[in-house]
Amino acid sequence: MDLKAVVFFICLAALCLTSTEAGIPKCCLQTAKKISAHMLSKVEKWEVQQNNGVCFIQALVLYIRGRKKPVCADLRIKRLLKRRLRVGSNHAV
Repeated sequence: MDLKAVVFFICLAALCLTSTEAGIPKCCLQTAKKISAHMLSKVEKWEVQQNNGVCFIQALVLYIRGRKKPVCADLRIKRLLKRRLRVGSNHAV
C-alpha cells in the first residue's frame, strides 16, 4: 500500500510540473546583433529579459507577428525599436 501511494504522489508531482511550466523557464541563450527594419515593423510586443536569477544573459525578447517563437535581440535594438514604434504610431491616422 505504501509503494502505491509513493508512486501516485510522484506521478502527481510530475504532472504538476509539466502542466504549469514550473520546471524549466524559457530564456534566451544568445542574441541577434542585427534585426531588419522589416522585422522591427512587425513587432507586436516586447520585453526585457534580465540576467538575474535563472537566465544568464540580458536580452530583448521580441514577439513578431507571424512567428511562433520569439526572437532574442541585443538590448541596443531597444532604442531603434522604440523610435520605430513611435514613428509608426504617428503615421497611423
